[in-house]
Amino acid sequence: MSDQCVITREITVAKGVFAPGHLGELTRIIPFEMVDAVLAETGAVQQRLRKIPARVVVYLLLAAALFEDCGYLAVWRRLTAALETIPVVKITGAGLWDARRRLGVRPMRALFDLLRGPATVIRTRGARFKGLLAVAIDGTYLDVPDSPPHRARLGKGSNRFGTAGYPQICLTALVACGTRAILDAAFGPRSQGETGHGRRLMRSLHAGMIVLLDRGFSGNAFLTAVAATEASFLARITATRKPPVLARFGDGSHLSRFGALEVRIIECEITVTTSQGRRTGLYRLATNLLDHHRYPASDLVSLYHERWEVESAYFAIKKTMLGRRVLRSTTPPGIAQEVYALLSAYQALRIAIADATGATPGTDPDRASFSVALRCARDQIVQAAGIIAGTTIDLVGTIGRTVLEHLMPARRLRISPRAVKRPLSRYAYKSLNIDRRTYTATLSINILTPTISP
Repeated sequence: MSDQCVITREITVAKGVFAPGHLGELTRIIPFEMVDAVLAETGAVQQRLRKIPARVVVYLLLAAALFEDCGYLAVWRRLTAALETIPVVKITGAGLWDARRRLGVRPMRALFDLLRGPATVIRTRGARFKGLLAVAIDGTYLDVPDSPPHRARLGKGSNRFGTAGYPQICLTALVACGTRAILDAAFGPRSQGETGHGRRLMRSLHAGMIVLLDRGFSGNAFLTAVAATEASFLARITATRKPPVLARFGDGSHLSRFGALEVRIIECEITVTTSQGRRTGLYRLATNLLDHHRYPASDLVSLYHERWEVESAYFAIKKTMLGRRVLRSTTPPGIAQEVYALLSAYQALRIAIADATGATPGTDPDRASFSVALRCARDQIVQAAGIIAGTTIDLVGTIGRTVLEHLMPARRLRISPRAVKRPLSRYAYKSLNIDRRTYTATLSINILTPTISP
């Protein structure tokens, strides 16, 4: 007869039909009181107590964003996996659909509005540039199901053989470079473009920020709109633009003008040298920071590299969370509900990471692994662990401690050009057979000085 070991643990959850409504330890970041306040504000509180209350639906949507490989019924099973001793109602897919439809989009949008923000403090490394909060705006595209409502509203891509691929929405976000947290986001039909949705982010720009922009956002109208918010900007401009040289500064930059907007132009040559050879690129940057003594050209060129943090945020959302999958919902309201849940869940994880790295002085948030935080958060949901905080306040928590125990090495210099990581042809591997991880690299920046136009 073999020995047996019985392990028991105490789980604290909400009462009755509200018990499945949790997000594991992330419930401390999105507590019951916050969700209830959002539901009351948007008028989404149920008129009568149903099997699936509105609060539970909100947490189900958030959990589904963390378990993107599962259907909603499978997510429900994960929420209730540790609640064997509590009578949990039996639900169906149709019941979940009706509950989502009753909830609507407004509560999820209002919840995201409460959560969005830089998730940073003054001492967060890399968060600020000479006292200015470093942020970036960029856009990306998300695939949605190929259903008649989506085709009618969004259309599809086309080629010489006809329409192809999935319908897509354009997501444009304002991201804090230091923590990769989302300050604001806007999304909609791809036809409106990144800049069209980017104009909706002006509400979140203000003095004390420096906004890093790619060439797609460097038009005169967009830069003028950014400057009107009293935020500073640093944008890469295309080589085809020929702004006039009005005056030269001692740091190599020069004064110019975009319409009625005065800007400084910085032209530089960046050379990366490795054992594989040397590669040189020309960059032209424009900024409304006209004081070349306080904001030297070389410092601004180094800062612009931080714009890639928004790409890292999109990678975490599209690859780590979504796994490059198509979104679930077949209706436009369902997609909006799902995207706000995805952004809210991502933001909750970033807040947990920022709390952990902020509690350890000198820890760079860049070294915190988003994948580690996501896996730990999933485990906490399945175990229904850490839902309600005890009498001792623990800002770091299990997720934070796990992140700190698995910090990544200091970031390497980003020198790899854009490349197809998964080529369609299995014989195209030779062009990618370059070791970009082990060789050393040196970076040199040469500020180019233009001549003043006669």
